Amino acid sequence: MKEKLTIVKVGGAVVEDEAQLARLLQDFSAIKGRKVLVHGGGRRATKVAAALGIESKMVNGRRITDREMLEVVTMVYGGLVNKTIVARLQAIGVNALGLTGADFNAIRSHRRPIQNGVDYGFVGDVDQVNANGLSTLIEAGLTPVMAPLTHDGEGNILNTNADTIAGETAKALAVKYDVTLMYCFEKKGVLSNPDDDDSVIPVITRQDFIRYVADGIVAGGMIPKLENALVAIEAGVSSVIITQATAIDGLQGTVIR
Repeated sequence: MKEKLTIVKVGGAVVEDEAQLARLLQDFSAIKGRKVLVHGGGRRATKVAAALGIESKMVNGRRITDREMLEVVTMVYGGLVNKTIVARLQAIGVNALGLTGADFNAIRSHRRPIQNGVDYGFVGDVDQVNANGLSTLIEAGLTPVMAPLTHDGEGNILNTNADTIAGETAKALAVKYDVTLMYCFEKKGVLSNPDDDDSVIPVITRQDFIRYVADGIVAGGMIPKLENALVAIEAGVSSVIITQATAIDGLQGTVIR
């Protein structure tokens, strides 16, 4: 029987909210067994870029990452946000280790090609996750805290979507562990009515997803989040839950099957 592993992905909105972040890290520390934390930090990157006079450009919720913006996201994601989370986890008894995808070749990506005339710049699409290396750290009692940065093997850091990193890491480690993947954000789960925070859809299958997208119930940034979740399930991840950052007990939110 495989040992249980919980992978929690927390978004930039939670990282920016002091109370939500403190609660999430406390709850994360209480999760029994092996665990991994993947974080975003886009809102903080936008603020730092603005303070430096660098304009943030977005296309369909994705950040255009030129060389100037790459320097910002590397500093913010791999430095400020990552090390702040690591320090706070250490303070509550979690032996955390902050990582980017470049560290021990954890996640290698290729630069995203031009799509529909849009050059995303230094944005990475994942090719490979170093499951053996990550499992060695996990078995040594360490808790990886992964920033949304990867590398291309040619000396370039690449800005990479945190949801994708969480999903690809879960898929890779599912060979070795019984993996539960949790996407945490500011809502209680996937909502059937965006104006009603209590309209949580309890279970979503691939067929449900197709129908909800066609009906406009699921839209925007929730589409790639659910796509990542469904692909993870189809690749052997035991359970995927989309829930509120203050509810990572696995008993609430939307379960993907």
